[in-house]
Amino acid sequence: MGYLFSIETLRLNNNGFVGELPSQLKNCRSLTLFNLAENKLSGSIPEWLGASLPNLTILILQSNNFYGSIPPQLCHLTRIQLLDLSMNNISGTIPKCLNNLTTLTKKGSSSQAIQHSFLGQYLRQRLQERYDDEAFLTWKGFRAKFKSNLGLLKSIDLSSNKLIGEIPSEITYLVGLISLNLSRNQLIGQIPSRIGNLQELESLDLSKNQINGKIPTSLSRIASLGKLNLSENNLFGKIPIGTQLQSFDYAYDGNRLLCGAPLPRTCPEEEKGPRQSVLVNQDSQDGLIMQGYYISMGLGFAIGFWGVCGTLLLNKSCRYTYFNFLTFLNDWLHLKAAIICQRMLNR
Repeated sequence: MGYLFSIETLRLNNNGFVGELPSQLKNCRSLTLFNLAENKLSGSIPEWLGASLPNLTILILQSNNFYGSIPPQLCHLTRIQLLDLSMNNISGTIPKCLNNLTTLTKKGSSSQAIQHSFLGQYLRQRLQERYDDEAFLTWKGFRAKFKSNLGLLKSIDLSSNKLIGEIPSEITYLVGLISLNLSRNQLIGQIPSRIGNLQELESLDLSKNQINGKIPTSLSRIASLGKLNLSENNLFGKIPIGTQLQSFDYAYDGNRLLCGAPLPRTCPEEEKGPRQSVLVNQDSQDGLIMQGYYISMGLGFAIGFWGVCGTLLLNKSCRYTYFNFLTFLNDWLHLKAAIICQRMLNR
């Protein structure tokens, strides 16, 4: 089989194959679809899948016994649209180089179907014929067959493995993704804050992990989201307000510290809302009282100052009386001081 240099589609699913993938398959450099789902293949995912098959558009290794980590060489599959490694024993972390999957970083698709052409023979004439690739995939929780619309599907499914670590933020660069399934692993950390960049997402499943933190507000901006499952994690805080997020009743089960609609649990800040408004009103009243106090002081000083000075300036007799009094007081003080000094000298 390793000598089929021009083969483009290789579907070996549902055959009960055992053992490791033969390395001779790396010679099939024209492969665009490689489906090995539902066998009993084992060993680590070979590096040559990413290094030697540059045209791969669909890679399905679902439901086997592959173990070990995801080789970073898979990030060389710049044409990949569908990557399904679900239901294996894969461990380690999700590679951060996923943003190198160029086709997934672009929105839309060039064609609905993934077509191939070949030379056939009819009535002794060689004719060029075409056929569409097809694949059975788990879509929004159900097995479905894709053929005429296979080219539109852009998906990553790493569910039901033993992956650890955090969801890499680089995954938010894959803005062409229609479906992302990382459920049933051992992922920790928080949901990337820029998850809302994935505006094409129709299905997001992060359930049954150990993800913590708050649900990013950017998630509420994905208008196309039709399926969401964040259940059985350690998320906490208020569910962001958004039309889609409030319509997924089951999506938040098993997160005991989540609150807000559509859950029946009211958030603590919502319970304190009326009380806080009272405190705000009280603070504003205190501010008004202090403002009035300073205004009164200013007015009192102005009235007192100009009440005295204004009278002296405008009333001539009062002005003479006032200055005569000051002159008398000055003379009396000098006289008193002189008498005291004389008495002290006589002693």
